[in-house]
Amino acid sequence: MAGRFVPRTHRAALPHQATPSAADAPVVSEAVTRDWTPPGPLDLRLVLGPLRRGPADPTFRALPDGSFWRATRTPAGPGTLRLTARDGRIEASAWGPGAQWLLDQLPELLGDTDDPDAFRPRHRLLALSRHRRPGLRLLRTGLVLESLIPSILEQKVTTDEAYRAWRLLLRAHGTRAPGPAGPRFAALQLYVMPDARTWSLIPSWEWHRAGVDAKRSATILRAVRVARRLEEAAAMDLPEATARLELIPGIGPWTSAETLQRSNGAPDAVSVGDFHLPGIVGYALAGNRNADDEEMLALLTPYEGQRHRATRLILLSGHTPPRRAPRMTPGNIAHL
Repeated sequence: MAGRFVPRTHRAALPHQATPSAADAPVVSEAVTRDWTPPGPLDLRLVLGPLRRGPADPTFRALPDGSFWRATRTPAGPGTLRLTARDGRIEASAWGPGAQWLLDQLPELLGDTDDPDAFRPRHRLLALSRHRRPGLRLLRTGLVLESLIPSILEQKVTTDEAYRAWRLLLRAHGTRAPGPAGPRFAALQLYVMPDARTWSLIPSWEWHRAGVDAKRSATILRAVRVARRLEEAAAMDLPEATARLELIPGIGPWTSAETLQRSNGAPDAVSVGDFHLPGIVGYALAGNRNADDEEMLALLTPYEGQRHRATRLILLSGHTPPRRAPRMTPGNIAHL
């Protein structure tokens, strides 16, 4: 069910109108705006949460005033999106060459094409988790590479290592996000990720300095060489999109699922191969913290077609096995 579109013709209120003088200051542009009324309850924090790669992600900010800022590279160019929820509607402002594309895609980004009612909980835990979060919808960015690259960075390392690599690479090789004039926006330090060509030109020592080993950097380089073909997967059904991504050596079921959950809003994309997820699902649904991928998939069989939504609700429930060992110690190959 489509939400109601309400155009807003006035300019969005901007912070101070001073022009930044720093060489790397964000590109100042005029805002375009849109109001959108979702078809039901919508929690921006829950919906947009999967886009955030760590608390210092240069592409994402959640502010105390309830606004969410997202910088991304659209097919039309770099763009920055600001979202706030007010009185049952979403107020959006966007800046940069990609601004109109971001506003046009706003309903899909916020899960308008998602169907939460297709999920039928068979376990009390999942029924309670869904009941407590009526505003959860699965987002769809329509952008493959922006989710694929950080997912590759997260392969076989701690999240802290992956977040650090993403942060360092974007600040070194990305571009400052477009936005309104003034120090308040400049202080957000938002960056747009590099385009495919820039990724391909990053020298080996820069990958090493960011703590990215040769295997992961080589996978990213193979992916950006066929970026256009990979972006086509955003319009494909899950089996075809998965097959398209996994044609690239180094991209397996875990990486493709983590990507398509975000780019395609795929409710059935299960992160098979995750270090923690089988034990979490096994513990939540069967009291078995030692479950493997095969057992996890068996437990998720009643949710065929909605298995990613089921795992998301389990994770949000907080019903996870107690920790029995210290956290993995993050590595840093930059010093080697």
